[in-house]
Amino acid sequence: MKITVISGSHRDPSQSMKVARHIRQTLLASDYCNEAEIFGLNGNPLPLWDEGIWEGDERWKEILQPMRTLFGGSDAFVIVSPEWHGQVPAGLKNLFLLASKKEVGHKPALIVTVSSGDGGAYPVAELRMSSYKNNRICYIPEQVIVRNVEQVLNPEPEDNNPDADNYFRERIDWSLRVLGSYASALAEVRSSGITTHEKFGNGM
Repeated sequence: MKITVISGSHRDPSQSMKVARHIRQTLLASDYCNEAEIFGLNGNPLPLWDEGIWEGDERWKEILQPMRTLFGGSDAFVIVSPEWHGQVPAGLKNLFLLASKKEVGHKPALIVTVSSGDGGAYPVAELRMSSYKNNRICYIPEQVIVRNVEQVLNPEPEDNNPDADNYFRERIDWSLRVLGSYASALAEVRSSGITTHEKFGNGM
């Protein structure tokens, strides 16, 4: 099983990437995932969507091919999003305009949001509301909100709040196992052919 972790922060370095690295390490140490990659938006490498994508523009094909290959070969995703002004970063929302159902459709995804304080709920609601319609990514019911992120999941134990750090490590590990089970189940749904319909290519 291959799971791709998408780090949605434009910043470099970022707490989102720190969390993404921890998630990747957890996946690689598991007994259900044998390949895990990070796709980072640090530096915001993806241009804003335009109609050239629909028109088969060669420039867009070249830009998007690495992402399409990575996402298309993945069985599931973890979406790591910081909360900026109560919102999902623009680059991450743009990614969901660029990713199609061919790459992420009917594949499960776990939402993990990051907050330097006690926030983090707004990006969860935003992603569930407005990022899946046509690309048909499937968010699982479980989610993780990493609050006070500077105090947890740091490589050096002395930099962590022990109680909070242990809680988030356990919660992330369990949530990823849930994601792995969904990935196995939805692989059968996709292989059945029921998800492909020429007339109903887009969501309502």
